[in-house]
This record gives sequence, structure tokens and C-alpha cells, in this order.
Amino acid sequence: MDMKGKVALVTGASRGIGRATAKLLASAGATVAVNYFQSESAAIEVVNEITKAGGRAQAFRADVRDGEQVRSMVGDVEKSLGPVDLLVNNASIGFPVKPFMQFTWDEFEAKLCGELKSIFYCCQAVLPGMIDRKSGSIIAISSTLSRHSSPGFIAHSTAKSGIDAFVRSLAEEVGPFGIRVNVVAPGLTLTDATAWLPEEQKAMMAEMTPLKRVALPEDVAGAVLAIASDHSRFVTGCYIPVSGGMLML
Repeated sequence: MDMKGKVALVTGASRGIGRATAKLLASAGATVAVNYFQSESAAIEVVNEITKAGGRAQAFRADVRDGEQVRSMVGDVEKSLGPVDLLVNNASIGFPVKPFMQFTWDEFEAKLCGELKSIFYCCQAVLPGMIDRKSGSIIAISSTLSRHSSPGFIAHSTAKSGIDAFVRSLAEEVGPFGIRVNVVAPGLTLTDATAWLPEEQKAMMAEMTPLKRVALPEDVAGAVLAIASDHSRFVTGCYIPVSGGMLML
């Protein structure tokens, strides 16, 4: 899956799924823009790992919920690395896990609007160049919880469902320009964001999964690379669960 000559912008790439995705895309030949918001040292570590392995990467700071910061970041990426061919909208927006009746509207709104702002601003920033070149790929990292929720995850499920609908609509709109837009939806994945879950719960989820384990960040990154590559050039508007068979469509 050759990505040589491609420039990939991965948001939230300093840790977890974003980190694994940035490293895998770089190993396939892509030049990677590693976006981060607060974790500068972690982002620089990702860049160093990529460059030591012979790849090319650079870190770029931006809060992807802020349109001005996103536009500035994309401009800097294009000046330093070249036009963005692939956007991986991965940045994680935090949320409390608790019953619906314990939520305040402000907590719910922060998750919902944060997720939608991130993909809205990032897509608006990269799409003009993609439309001009009549090529490009956008991949949003959603969640299987957008299709099958769990107690306490109402804000996350609702926000990710919005991402899924956004992707379907955008894929329809920009398809005539040769631009593909897809969703990769991880199930439970072992990252620092899920480290708080009890080991008993992780073991139970693994036992319920046909492949008898939960995902690693590299499993999700592999799906991103597969969809980003030209081998998937006729795939758009799709929702691809990466759940070991826990969610089957």
C-alpha cells in the first residue's frame, strides 16, 4: 500500500490511534503532519520515531475546534510539506461517562459540538486544494458506539453518530471531484484513553468478540491505511467497523 508522494494530516496524532496511524502512514511512504493540541513533547516524539525510521514528518499545533487555528495549521502544513492529500480526522474530544440524567447541557454540548467542529473546520480547510486537484481522501475516526451504545456513553454515541452522518453527506457532495470520504469506527481499543476501564471489563469484551481480543491502535491504523490507499479508490461514504467482529453490518 504505497503512499509515496502523499501528504497526510493526522489530527490528535500525539498518542493512541493517531500516533499509530501517523507512524504506519509514514512507513508506507507518506509525509505526515502530526497535529497536537497540548502534548507537544509526545508529538515531537512521534516525529522523531518516524524520522529515525527513514520517514518524513513534522509536528503542527492547533486546537481543531478552532477554525482560525485549523486554517493557520493547514496553511503551515502546505508551506512546509505540500498540499494535503489525506486528512485523518482523529482528534479525541473528552467527555464524562455517566448516566444521562446526571449530564448538564454544557457537558453534552461540549462533546457534540467539539466533535462536529473538528471535522467541519478541518474539512473546510483541506477541501479547496483537493477540489482543485480533483483528488483526495478524508477519513474520520468514529466509534462502534455510534451504532450500538452502552450506558454512560450517550454524549460519545450521539457525537459520533453526527460524524457518521456528516461523512455520508460530504461523500455525496465531493465525490464528483474525485474525493473520497469514509468512516473508520473502532471498537474498544487499548489506548491511554481506555486505561481507566477495569481489566475485568476488558476481558469480558474480549471474550464476547469473535476474534477473542480487543483492538490495539495498530489494528485501527491498518484499516485507515487500507482505506487511504489507492487499492480502495472506489470506496466512499462507507462505515468500516474495526471491532474484531463485535459489530457486524
